[in-house]
Amino acid sequence: MELIKLFGTISPVYQALVGTLFTWFVTALGAAVVFLKKDIDRKALDASLGFAAGIMISASFFSLILPAIEFSEQGTLPSWVPVSIGFLLGGFTLRLLDRFIPHLHLFTPEKNAEGIKTKLPKTTLLVLAITIHNLPEGLAVGVAFGSIGASDKTALLGAIALTVGIAIQNFPEGVAVSLPLRREGMSKFKSFWYGQLSAVVEPIGGVIGASMVILSKALLPYALSFAAGAMIFVVIEELIPESQSGENTDIATTGAILGFVVMMILDLAFS
Repeated sequence: MELIKLFGTISPVYQALVGTLFTWFVTALGAAVVFLKKDIDRKALDASLGFAAGIMISASFFSLILPAIEFSEQGTLPSWVPVSIGFLLGGFTLRLLDRFIPHLHLFTPEKNAEGIKTKLPKTTLLVLAITIHNLPEGLAVGVAFGSIGASDKTALLGAIALTVGIAIQNFPEGVAVSLPLRREGMSKFKSFWYGQLSAVVEPIGGVIGASMVILSKALLPYALSFAAGAMIFVVIEELIPESQSGENTDIATTGAILGFVVMMILDLAFS
């Protein structure tokens, strides 16, 4: 508790930076699995992807949308207006990134790469796919820490809970990048390097998110729901289809349910 109190004395921007550096570090831990093994059981991977989807759905609702509604109720507009606008903008922004940035989802043939046409290698396209995924996670953590000044002291614990939840689901993401790269013939170190590199946008997104809401508290409900919309887009566009693309649909679904409950417990226990 003393460490949390000390952490609470620093600027929300630095809190967001520390939090997203931690989530990046956990991604690197997942990517480091490549030094121990060359492949991963498909059942375990599908369960992990489902678990990550469950955490992101739960975090979007409990850690982002509910606080956004609470902040909206303090304004002059109906509470659903800022939340709806922010959510839609988050989803549409990720759609634009998905439309234009070249990338390749797991288990997808290279000819089905999305985004603008490019001659980038398959390994780079795989990394870019997870990088797009990680940006809204960094924003979510940053906005959560940025909202602390406009809320009570429990907001810090809620932001920490969100950070822990994102970090938990980042571990299998690191695995999901590095091991496929290793299977493609890349060296262990390069596979690890690109696996952890996919999360480099999280500290960037965290600092941007925290700075944005500190500059204007009126942006809080929009920013929180924006991050939620972006995360839900990633879940529907990427995590759920990938987890369900094999023959382990029940395992993946169970993983999603468990992930949802774990994030819900984290959020409610710390708020």
